[in-house]
Amino acid sequence: MQTKFLLDESQMPKYWYNLQADFPEPLPQVLHPATMQPVSPSDLEPLFPMALIEQEVTTEREVEIPEPVRDVYRLWRPAPLYRAHRLEKALGTPAKIFYKYEGVSPAGSHKPNSAIPQAFYNREAGIRTLTTETGAGQWGTSLSFAGSLFDMDVTVFQVRVSYDQKPYRRAVMETYGANCVASPSNLTEFGRKVLAENPGHTGSLGIAISEAVELAMKDPNTKYALGSVLNHVLLHQTVIGLESMQQMEMADCWPDVIVGCTGGGSNFAGLAFPFIGHALRGGEKSRIVAVEPSSCPTLTRGKYAYDYGDTAKMTPLTKMHTLGSGFTPPGFHAGGLRYHGMAAMVSHAKELGLMEAVSYTQRECFEAGVLFARNEGIVPAPEANHAVKGAIDEALRCKREGKEEVILFGLSGHGHFDMAAYTAYFAGELGDHEYDDQELAMALSGLPSVGA
Repeated sequence: MQTKFLLDESQMPKYWYNLQADFPEPLPQVLHPATMQPVSPSDLEPLFPMALIEQEVTTEREVEIPEPVRDVYRLWRPAPLYRAHRLEKALGTPAKIFYKYEGVSPAGSHKPNSAIPQAFYNREAGIRTLTTETGAGQWGTSLSFAGSLFDMDVTVFQVRVSYDQKPYRRAVMETYGANCVASPSNLTEFGRKVLAENPGHTGSLGIAISEAVELAMKDPNTKYALGSVLNHVLLHQTVIGLESMQQMEMADCWPDVIVGCTGGGSNFAGLAFPFIGHALRGGEKSRIVAVEPSSCPTLTRGKYAYDYGDTAKMTPLTKMHTLGSGFTPPGFHAGGLRYHGMAAMVSHAKELGLMEAVSYTQRECFEAGVLFARNEGIVPAPEANHAVKGAIDEALRCKREGKEEVILFGLSGHGHFDMAAYTAYFAGELGDHEYDDQELAMALSGLPSVGA
């Protein structure tokens, strides 16, 4: 029985896929934070080069991947698709389980799929310095890697709780030549304000974004790079799903269920969007399941409303599932999923009924990750454990119902820099963090007043 399904480099996608072309209803407009009017491309120029702004707003179905970007992609793409024979046997399920493994990239996750083109387009525009935020460090590592390839200076604001939990991830960023700073920091006005109010603040992605945006806004030679949420980031990640479609055909299967973990939405969208678009154009339909942490339940508990992407309220307002830009999630180990909002395109897909969402606690996700590692050999990142848990639950449902469904999930990265979390899990010290209901209510009550 075949285990690996590998594409040749010549089969790597030449175009990214844009779900905006196939949405039955267009995305709600993005609004300027000062005027509450729709943003124009010129409003975004202080943060992004025009090439990325054009990708942010385009409704073209295909966007060509530049050859210099594809040349770097060849370091790890096409990424492998695996059939999880041993996990199937351990579960006793009639389901066929496949996983797309993005941990083969130099940075260990799916994040370079967008970091490389973002660095490329900025370099083409003459920019030499980038700022960004990172949670667990997957994105920060990836942009640091991209910066080293395109000779760019990179400053990464890492959420304080992850900065302390994952020192080796920081070391990798520094190896690639980046400057990694714990957020909130004293480098920015907003960081100093947060620290003045709470010197022991554990940080959040919203705060780290505010700090990175502040630095970019103050220097015309510096631009900001975001690792998830925005349309152009999700666009770049669709190489995952496009390759997966070819590989599922190689396996002579088509997924009945597609499962991905969700924080800001990039890895999930990268896998799921090409399949959603395929179904919208009349092709075979798959059930799409987004899995999020129960301590930061954006899709399952958040409100679909206009909100800021950052805590300082400097970014444009997008309509999304949000817990409120002032919400600070508990310091659980899946740092890449600790974001208050969900990508506008993922939120829109959820509102249109094109996908569903579930949430799980931290410990049950680690339990699933350990079961997966002991059968398939790969230790998943804490974020990816959520997708593993979702896939296992789907496989057990198939077992109960006696159905031979095909399950595809995204294994977005390995957990080699997250072993402190596994150590805590085995020691029985890994708690199921609960968010503060009162804080969530306050954050949601502070949402900006914007018409639908």
